[in-house]
Amino acid sequence: MKINNKILGAIIGVSSLLITSCDDDGGKVIDEVFAETTRGAVLRTIESGGILDRFDTSTTFSFTFEEQDYEDGDLLEKVDLYISFDDNTEANGDSTVDEILIETFLPADFTDGEFGLPRASYETTLANALSQLGLVEGDFDGGDAIQFRLILTLTDGRTFTNDDSTGTITGSFFNAPYFYNPIIKCIPPAPVAGDYTITLEDSYGDGWNGASIDVVIDGVETSYTLASGAAGTETFTVPEGAAEFTLAFSSGDWDSEITYEIEAPTGELALSDGPSPTVGIQTLNICGG
Repeated sequence: MKINNKILGAIIGVSSLLITSCDDDGGKVIDEVFAETTRGAVLRTIESGGILDRFDTSTTFSFTFEEQDYEDGDLLEKVDLYISFDDNTEANGDSTVDEILIETFLPADFTDGEFGLPRASYETTLANALSQLGLVEGDFDGGDAIQFRLILTLTDGRTFTNDDSTGTITGSFFNAPYFYNPIIKCIPPAPVAGDYTITLEDSYGDGWNGASIDVVIDGVETSYTLASGAAGTETFTVPEGAAEFTLAFSSGDWDSEITYEIEAPTGELALSDGPSPTVGIQTLNICGG
């Protein structure tokens, strides 16, 4: 049986904190922290997702966010949304675009969420985002990123965005990144024929413990796994003229130890995921070939 030493250490650390959190005169350290803390606000991400496909500019990306301040949303004045473009492909030159203000959400644009806090949503197609950025065919490719940044302004004039936030705010606890960075992918309209290589790794060194990569080619499924050890490779071939090709990750007992990469016949890195890879059918990014 595996024991997570990090979790055990965290429990011991928290216990120590609780034991030593009072000063000599009986006062609580936490009270001093609150007394010296200026209360602010966050934009919590409720959901985000979508795929921007190089070959289909009607594909969409969207996000929904919720504002919370110490008066439950009453301090909200506005949220500004900016768009920019990060050119990660050198072959077609540098088409980087600095931030452009594209929308302002006022209190009237928000609705009450599940807990009575103001929520708003944004959705765009790839075509619309490219138009806002002034980009045309040839300026963008798979691997480039369209970036969205939110700036929250309160009625007292204070502003909050990703530049002001720590990992506690932007990460899992508050889930308030203020920033979204969808990568443009190349999703082939038909299976790309040739040899694919899977690199499988396990950080603990005891194999994938039941997890697998499941490849379906024209209805025939083959599963690939790391039976033991820390690393291995597998190859499979998509034949010319194949009509169906899907690749999926199936969960095992210790997904937190698993990473893998898929190399396409074109030599491109078509997919990289883990630790704790996304379960289900995966989208391969193959621009060449």
